[in-house]
Amino acid sequence: MRRRFATGLLLLASVLWLLISAGCTAASTASEPATVPARTEETAAQTEETSAQNTSGQIYLYGESHSNEMQLKKELEIWQGYYATGMRHLFVEMASYSAEYLNLWMQAEDDTILEELYEDWEGTQGHSQYTMDFYRAIKETCPETIFHGTDVGHQYKTTGNRYLVWLNYKGMKDSDTYRQTLDSIEQGKTYYRDNDAVYRENQMVKNFAQAFDSLEGESVMGIYGAYHVSLEGDEQTPRMAAQLAEQYAGRVHTADVSELYAEDPVLEEITVGEKTYTASYWGEQDISGFSKKLVSRKFWRLEDGAEDFANCPTVDDVLPYDNYPVDVSTGQVFVLDYTAADGTVTRLFYRADGTFWNDRPITVQIDVSDLA
Repeated sequence: MRRRFATGLLLLASVLWLLISAGCTAASTASEPATVPARTEETAAQTEETSAQNTSGQIYLYGESHSNEMQLKKELEIWQGYYATGMRHLFVEMASYSAEYLNLWMQAEDDTILEELYEDWEGTQGHSQYTMDFYRAIKETCPETIFHGTDVGHQYKTTGNRYLVWLNYKGMKDSDTYRQTLDSIEQGKTYYRDNDAVYRENQMVKNFAQAFDSLEGESVMGIYGAYHVSLEGDEQTPRMAAQLAEQYAGRVHTADVSELYAEDPVLEEITVGEKTYTASYWGEQDISGFSKKLVSRKFWRLEDGAEDFANCPTVDDVLPYDNYPVDVSTGQVFVLDYTAADGTVTRLFYRADGTFWNDRPITVQIDVSDLA
């Protein structure tokens, strides 16, 4: 079923389109949960056991909804757990040269490099204070972390070109790093020219395998949009994790942070008209990277009374399942509050009708004015 985006709430619609086209904020269900080492005093006494684990070449992939404060905190805890066992390599959804800049920043005395990256990320899901806090916490608590970027060359005109200049200044124009940076930039140019999701997914697999194989048996953790971590995949776009699971049989473990490691949601009450409904709160997401006018959005799922909304007319606006920080099922009703930079809050309602847009399952915006 093909749908177009609404023109009524033009500002919100344009932001939703950016979120959809990014194709990275999924809440898909992982079929092979990864385990998380407990951070206890006993960890230090497990030297021999963890040494064997860290040379077994295992891949632990975690899917997220980008810039979600709750999920980033969980991912930090998970990485701290692996780090305590001796793991040091963290794979992330960014270009190789962006990760190399993070590695330089890890050794720097100030945040100049990180702040430059943050400026380059404007207009993306990484342009979030929550993301900045996440990296600063890693530097503080896991200072030996080594980042590996395995995505195509995002920000190639800014971060990519600046890194080439830096490598040239360091006399590294003939190095493998320089050649890898050029390759990543070309990947970015190709992807943005054709907007080819299949090309991007395949390149992410290629880049991941190249970086992973170079570690010669080290186990790694990876953080990606849950879309890329799904083992289910689809006919048009074989997902990164599914391809890696085939390439590294028995060594790829996936989990959806929003589901597997989410705390019990806070139950609140939402009133529509004269009726009050129980709703589970699933956190707030920073979306300031997409708009200078919109700051964030909060998610609730109605836990009762969904039948009251079954006949509400739809508004010509949609939001794919992979934008939600929680699993979505047909018949469910969601409430989203969008906060603008001036503090104005706009509340929207979405219903999962089991419909699709561009082969992606979606929720549709509904008009609840008749219930008021």
